[in-house]
Amino acid sequence: MKNFSWGHGVVIALFAFIVFILSMLFLFPNGQKNSEMVTDNYYEEELKYQDVIDAKKKADDLQEKPVYSQEKDGIKIVFPKEYDNTNTTAKFVLNRTDDQNLDIKKPVHLDASHSFMIPAQVLKVGNYTLRLMWTKDKTDYRMDYDVIWK
Repeated sequence: MKNFSWGHGVVIALFAFIVFILSMLFLFPNGQKNSEMVTDNYYEEELKYQDVIDAKKKADDLQEKPVYSQEKDGIKIVFPKEYDNTNTTAKFVLNRTDDQNLDIKKPVHLDASHSFMIPAQVLKVGNYTLRLMWTKDKTDYRMDYDVIWK
């Protein structure tokens, strides 16, 4: 270590910093990930978000809530047995976190056992956000579930 001065140290530190930044740029490319907005009408839906908050609060206040289960045939949503499904409209939205093209949005009708099935044929392996929305006697309810389909 002949004639090593503080100037040499600064140059080495600067070189190390440049190598670090370049390695972050080339070794960890986030540009290949698909980052899309959840919806195309983001700003319009943001204005209506208080309705979503109110619907979630009403669903949280229910004694018995709808539950989902994963079966080999698909995702089954079951409402409580005592639930009266007259004057009820329901729909679900399955948002895929990494690909908007795999989103599923559909109105549904509850069967005699107060349930409905999202068939496995429309699901791909990965993470989804299941948004269950229903209206009973002009009162809106909403529940969100994180689903990992395997």
